[in-house]
Amino acid sequence: MSVANPEPELEEPVDIHARIRDAIETDDVDGLEALLATLTLSDALREILQFPPKERDRVFGMLHADRAAELINEAPNEIAVELVERLEAGTAVHIIDELDSDVQADVIGELSDEDAEAILAEMDEQDAADVRRLVSYDDGTAGGLMIAEAFTFHEGDTVGQVLRRLASDDEDFERYRGQHPYILDAGERPVGVVSLRGLLTSKRSAPLSGIMTPPITVSTGASLDELRDVFDRHAFLGIPVVEADGRLAGVVSRSAMDEAVLEKAESDGLKRQGVVGDELRSMPTLLRARRRLAWLSTNIVLNIIAACVISAYEETLTAIIAIAVFLPMVSDMSGCSGNQAVAVTMRELSLGLVKPIDAFRVWAKEASVGVLNGVVLGILIGLVAWVWKGNAVLGAVIGFALALNTILAVSIGGVVPLLLKRFGQDPAAASGPLLTTITDMAGFFLVLSLASAFMPWMV
Repeated sequence: MSVANPEPELEEPVDIHARIRDAIETDDVDGLEALLATLTLSDALREILQFPPKERDRVFGMLHADRAAELINEAPNEIAVELVERLEAGTAVHIIDELDSDVQADVIGELSDEDAEAILAEMDEQDAADVRRLVSYDDGTAGGLMIAEAFTFHEGDTVGQVLRRLASDDEDFERYRGQHPYILDAGERPVGVVSLRGLLTSKRSAPLSGIMTPPITVSTGASLDELRDVFDRHAFLGIPVVEADGRLAGVVSRSAMDEAVLEKAESDGLKRQGVVGDELRSMPTLLRARRRLAWLSTNIVLNIIAACVISAYEETLTAIIAIAVFLPMVSDMSGCSGNQAVAVTMRELSLGLVKPIDAFRVWAKEASVGVLNGVVLGILIGLVAWVWKGNAVLGAVIGFALALNTILAVSIGGVVPLLLKRFGQDPAAASGPLLTTITDMAGFFLVLSLASAFMPWMV
């Protein structure tokens, strides 16, 4: 008689959060490091951000500088700034030293002047000077995205010198991000670049000036769109960035450009939904509420304006109550059409395909789409209103109002971002509220004014 094997006992799931808390409470640095090492950076950051601020501070005070720097680098900029500004200057410096110069500038540039100077005073003199220089460049430009570290040599250097440095244990190699050797003249201006193939097929005694090719550079003020164009044309991992006088300022990498494009797209999407900045739920509740209210309170005013239009036609609504059913349909469907136009214009703006000067051309193209879609949507909702309420005139009024409002909505949606850009406003943040208000007011006005005009045939 055989005996069945007993069922294996299931292991209880490991409560990482509780174990991290235990390590914090017992000051177990090695245990904390070991626990975080089992997690991906994103998971480790998520676990830490679930703790109250004081316990987060203890975590970053306990961690080795390189581990803490990896977590700071993984965090969104606003969270990274909050984590660093709560640390003592001595601890913060050890962590900052492990970051690339562009990340150092992003974090220190957002700190208060007092906190920033306290950290810079503790840093290496040259590193602090690089950070101060990088902070001075505008966000979204080559200067704002570049790193100060560059893999450079001079015209008189030889192939052998480059190869010996490549074979050395230079810690900065990790920060060069696949850069080719850039060749500088006596004035620190890039005059050439050397490929790996050129290095391996040349004699060690050959001067770099004999195998280099002219470099492609960008200015510190080059925009994100300009950078994307250069990287699209050339399969480079990095491009030298130069000052106005031609001196090398740093190197902007393809990965930094890609990350900036993604962040801009995410930021624009959040702004269209009324979320300002990199909001995360680990941020203070009052800060998050204040940011959202700034947008929501504006919308109250805009909705009051739309309500005033309805109020002016109370008699019509009272006489033909069925109209109230279709008012939100007309405004909502028109708003959807307008948002599609906004999205296309925002994308073309980001790609550099349109400029404010193209407003009339954009309007003409959107109006043609609006006419086609407006007619189709107007017929559809008109038939629905006719069948539903048994009144053909009501159907014609609703359908005609929707058609006109759709044309208006796509025209506004296509052009308003360009006009906002022309006047220096943020099209991502302002286009949505403007479009919603105008389409609501226009939709209500069209439906109610047409209904008033045709009331004798609708009652």
